[in-house]
Amino acid sequence: MSPEIEQLLKYFILFFVVIEPISLVPMFGALTRGLDAAARRRTAFKAVAISTVIFLAFALTGSWLLSSLGISVSAFKIAGGLLLFLLAVDMVFARDSGVRSATVREQEEARFRQDVSVFPVAFPLIAGPGALATVLLIVVDIDSMVMFAGMLGVLALVLLITIALLLLTTPVMRIMGVTGGNVISRLAGVVLAALAAQYVLDGVLESLA
Repeated sequence: MSPEIEQLLKYFILFFVVIEPISLVPMFGALTRGLDAAARRRTAFKAVAISTVIFLAFALTGSWLLSSLGISVSAFKIAGGLLLFLLAVDMVFARDSGVRSATVREQEEARFRQDVSVFPVAFPLIAGPGALATVLLIVVDIDSMVMFAGMLGVLALVLLITIALLLLTTPVMRIMGVTGGNVISRLAGVVLAALAAQYVLDGVLESLA
């Protein structure tokens, strides 16, 4: 396997873990309870479309944003790695700190909204702080347009998987159940913790070099 393919595979794992399309299914089902099939489909498509725009904005302006704020790449790797580690801890111990999921107060607010596609589905459930930090962490390390296009392609693939699972919420929940989703989320959290530690280690080594 070529280094480029291995790198794209790493991107896929990162995006899949931080977006967590499988664990989105029960949350999406709860937020859209009472909607008919057509309304649920519209909500799913709109949420993923908005998330895609947010991800593209961060991917295209991430490097400029860091340089304009005077933040070094190594410093952002350390900060981003720590943020992802907090997300991993939440996933492993099934806690809701607001790093990715909506808080209790935000969920209460969402109940009174007719359209939940923007908040909380698109943000923070799909394009949350952890996922956006991951985009920036990847972008600052990419040094060719080919890999940048590949990264966008991998992100698009994960978002396609996300929309497919959201559209199949009812049968997926019937097969997977809440317990199955929790097990998958915790296993993904362990993988994310290791990747987050690697980002922190890379940032520290680069700052000392």
